[in-house]
Amino acid sequence: MPRPILATIHMGSLRHNLERMREAAGQRTLWAVVKANAYGHGLFRAARAFADADGLALIDLCDADAVRRQGWTKRLLLLEGFFDETDLPLLERDDIETIVHNDAMIDMLRAHAPFKKIKVHIKINSGMNRLGFLPQDEQRVRQALEAIKGVHVMGIVTHFANAEPTYGAGKPSTVSEQLSRMATVADQDRSFCMANSAATLFQADVKGDAVRAGVALYGASPDSHYTSQELGICPAMTLSAKILAIQNVPAGEAIGYGSRFVTHRDSRIAVVACGYADGYPRRAPDGTPTYVEGKIAPLVGSVSMDMLTIDVTDVPEAQLGSTVEMWGKHISINEVAGLCGTIGYELMCALALRVPIAEDEA
Repeated sequence: MPRPILATIHMGSLRHNLERMREAAGQRTLWAVVKANAYGHGLFRAARAFADADGLALIDLCDADAVRRQGWTKRLLLLEGFFDETDLPLLERDDIETIVHNDAMIDMLRAHAPFKKIKVHIKINSGMNRLGFLPQDEQRVRQALEAIKGVHVMGIVTHFANAEPTYGAGKPSTVSEQLSRMATVADQDRSFCMANSAATLFQADVKGDAVRAGVALYGASPDSHYTSQELGICPAMTLSAKILAIQNVPAGEAIGYGSRFVTHRDSRIAVVACGYADGYPRRAPDGTPTYVEGKIAPLVGSVSMDMLTIDVTDVPEAQLGSTVEMWGKHISINEVAGLCGTIGYELMCALALRVPIAEDEA
């Protein structure tokens, strides 16, 4: 039989989360972000769940092409744009829209014109200082693109550095500062896509014509100080594995590599078929919660490549073969991530290829 570990993707939760983000978006166009293999949930699986989205936003042209071949007929948008002149015929053939964020991309388009039709969105750097033109360059960029035969400018895209209300407090590049920088562009008759998940859920001042829903579609709060339940979204991935063995360990004995954890009482220690090679974070500290037989059981000892150990002394129901949830419906992925000094996004995306995946309608 296969190794007893499983990631279950809850298709009903994905559809529910799309509906919730549609509600938050109002009349705005809703892009469902499916980059990074749909945040670890599976690209084609997400495309099925997000059939009611207005479009899918991706990073990789190969993924966009694959989704088209699987029958997706709605809009597709490349969030980082194209990377090479050989990408341009594919954009045109498959009607894939693209971000343009630097002058080299304009030069490439100009050198390979005319086109039948290539749809582009101008990326504006409003303060995050990653990709994009400065707001004062928007008119120049637009004019340059519109002068290229077959290039159609669809609108403006920007991205917020700190749309999460608790993460952004007291930091530079606030939402209000970035909106202020966009004011000169916003005065024009332009189509705008500004809001990500956090801005859509938390920032009522961010308007625009479209939103890009990402992590919230997968049931994780963009701001871990707010629970998924508070935001009306549902976890869409459960990572679970079975107990391989239970050791009765006397008080004063060490557990696992490096002897990081020493029992302070006679303990029942369960060995679980999940490790860092499956995507569970090796840096998870003692006390990180898991869920087994209806109760919380804390992680004890270092996470190894294929196994982790939990204290089930207070869970007498836990036995060989019991299922342990690492994150999902009962254990928040953001809680686990926070204890590990990271965010839920990383844990979702780090799910290893060796982990079997199943679907249900929950």
